[in-house]
Amino acid sequence: MSFLRRPTLLLLGLLTLSACATRPPASEPEALAEYEQANDPLEPFNRTMYTVHNGIDTVLLRPAAEFYRFFLPPPVRTGVRNVLANLRSPMVLVNDALQGETRRGATTLARFLMNSTFGIGGLFDVAEQVGLPGHTEDFGQTLAVWGLGEGPFLFIPALGPSNPRDLAGFGVDIAADPVGWGISDGGGTAEALGWTRLGLTVVDTREGLIEALDTVNETSLDPYATLRSAYRQRRRSDIRNGRPAGEAPAATLGTGLDVTEPPAGQAR
Repeated sequence: MSFLRRPTLLLLGLLTLSACATRPPASEPEALAEYEQANDPLEPFNRTMYTVHNGIDTVLLRPAAEFYRFFLPPPVRTGVRNVLANLRSPMVLVNDALQGETRRGATTLARFLMNSTFGIGGLFDVAEQVGLPGHTEDFGQTLAVWGLGEGPFLFIPALGPSNPRDLAGFGVDIAADPVGWGISDGGGTAEALGWTRLGLTVVDTREGLIEALDTVNETSLDPYATLRSAYRQRRRSDIRNGRPAGEAPAATLGTGLDVTEPPAGQAR
């Protein structure tokens, strides 16, 4: 998508020019272990981008989220969130399939069909009520399942914590999502709906994080490091599809297709 190309090239240029964090020498094993654990060789640049992000959040994102929360009652916000989740279902299904997660894919398809019809376009999550909980999946997770490493930690203004693998996956998800094609195709009503969906996604996401980010900013001695750690932990959990750390994935016959039954009471 052309409107993403220039910002991406600018970001790559800034990354090239940015200063890198100094790797501790082998004579300092504790400092070296902490450096490797953080996986943040571009930390000086990332902290600058974090400051830029905070400025954008202060003047735009948080006020918009507070306005959204003030004027829309909880049931309406829940309905909006349900519709947005339902619109993401096709891409979740694609990534379920690319990862060979057949049971999760079947759940995603059933949820999409059920919520799109009985749930009035996804306004109501009737699938959840009948025992089909939703889950998220994206191409960044798919790349991880395929064995691609995450690369160094990145902090992108307005997007937040990321890494090269997740940033590439984010771009693929946008480019491949048929629901969002109206933004780039410029089709009048379709374009307006596409931008409306994008705006609602941003505002809804930020509204859901108001308390969590406030807590981090009020209680953490280093909010940047806290967000970095939280993001990496959450992404590792997402990639494992919620399986405990160290638990082996299902047997796959070399294709990623599940051939084992999940534990009793655990959805796949």
